[in-house]
Amino acid sequence: AQCWGDSWTGGSCSDLDFAGITDVYGTKPYDDPGAFVALDKKTGKAQCWGSQTNGGACSDVDFTGVTDVYSTAFAFMALNKNTGKAQCWGSSWSGGSCSGLDFAGVTDVYSTKANEGCGAFVALNKNTGKA
Repeated sequence: AQCWGDSWTGGSCSDLDFAGITDVYGTKPYDDPGAFVALDKKTGKAQCWGSQTNGGACSDVDFTGVTDVYSTAFAFMALNKNTGKAQCWGSSWSGGSCSGLDFAGVTDVYSTKANEGCGAFVALNKNTGKA
């Protein structure tokens, strides 16, 4: 892989191993540094880089079984739709904290990316109409 641009926002990735990577996700901040996640869904191996406080640090996240990754301006959510297990990281004021929430039955996740860099998630079960 080749990355370019501001290294603080993920423009430098020469020290990362992208072998087996199936998906890459990124935050899209308005005026602050962002981050990326590269994930191998088959093995649960993932690497994050870019702004450490805005999602570029994910060593504590277990990506085993993750089916989807979502982002706001400064945070990520990794979800296993089969088990309802989710983990969030990055800036807590942008959705980076979701412990204690129940994601069982979630079918869709939506996010906002505000101009000031804030953000939020909503997790919805379209079958029941409940968030």
